[in-house]
Amino acid sequence: MQLQRQSLEAEAQRGIGALHRGDFAVAREAFAAVTASGTASPQAWLLYAQACDGCDDRANAQAALDRVLAADKANPFALLIKGDIFAREGDDRAAVSFYRLAIRRCAQLQELPGDLPQRLERAEAAVTAAEQKFRATLDHALAQQGIGEVPPRFAEGLRIAAGEQPVYLQQPTSFYFPGLPQQAWYAAHQFPWIAELEAAVPAMRAEIESVLADEQGLEPYVQEQSERASRGHSLLNDVRWSAFHLWKDGVRLAENARRCPLIMRLLELAPIPRIKRRSPMALISILRRGTHIPPHTGLLNTRLVCHIPLIVPPGCRLRVGCETRDVVEGQAMIFDDSIEHEAWNDSDHVRAVLLFEIWRPEISEAERVALTAMFEAVTGYDLPSDEN
Repeated sequence: MQLQRQSLEAEAQRGIGALHRGDFAVAREAFAAVTASGTASPQAWLLYAQACDGCDDRANAQAALDRVLAADKANPFALLIKGDIFAREGDDRAAVSFYRLAIRRCAQLQELPGDLPQRLERAEAAVTAAEQKFRATLDHALAQQGIGEVPPRFAEGLRIAAGEQPVYLQQPTSFYFPGLPQQAWYAAHQFPWIAELEAAVPAMRAEIESVLADEQGLEPYVQEQSERASRGHSLLNDVRWSAFHLWKDGVRLAENARRCPLIMRLLELAPIPRIKRRSPMALISILRRGTHIPPHTGLLNTRLVCHIPLIVPPGCRLRVGCETRDVVEGQAMIFDDSIEHEAWNDSDHVRAVLLFEIWRPEISEAERVALTAMFEAVTGYDLPSDEN
């Protein structure tokens, strides 16, 4: 037994030396003897696979790699070699599936041993080339069908399939209502009352300019609450993102409302939830120059958030899900804030938008009644609203 072990170790060393010299035939012979013993480790099978691959002995290389992956399904070397073999055979789909898994695995490693960095670089280049080849083939097929401009949802599906963007889904931090469409943006024309608010933007802007002139009533949008654990928001207690509340936690702020009579009247047009201690919620969101609101998600997916841009310099943007849109003064933006979103003011001036929530149109009247009862029960324990 001792002699056999020494003999196998000698063969393994012979094989390793041959691999270093690039003599794949000798390496394959040596590791074939090691693996035939029935006691070979996954590492020995991997070295045998490398030797076979160097000899373009694809069948034995694949069989050896399967042995490795049976013991360690995320072995990056095995995954990359499998991808290489399928790539040489012209099977891009199979090759990319192994390459992508290997790329994800390598991203989890603190260090990449051996020639793994070089193998990884080749795999990333191969994935990019395969994606470009697929897109060219797809563009040709679409052109043959007379499709010149790809529909937006279809284009998003292609980007997801290509790994160019993640899947953005509703991820409310407090309550999830099932069965609602995973739709980030809503068209303003779906809400007939929006037109009247858009038409009144110049007059509403005048009301807000007076507020900004003296800054009375402004407070940080995200505030620390002693009775709530801090979420570590980068703009916590930061006046660069401020709010001028008109309705807060279902309470009308009389002095602020007095200064904005037109805005308060126009808010009555919208289907704003009426939930004790929670809603209406309406405010002027004020973003100072050069400020970025980092990616986050809202509390609920039962509502949509409406932005009516009142004061907007160039350089203001809003991303919801995969789509980033310019913020344009007077053009309403309606979106599901339970989907990840972020905002920028890259200008040198202040940005101010009227912000309020409305019921999602897909939620029936009976469901709204039930949700209202539930939310009021939840806030009936003399607990503060958790809106930050």
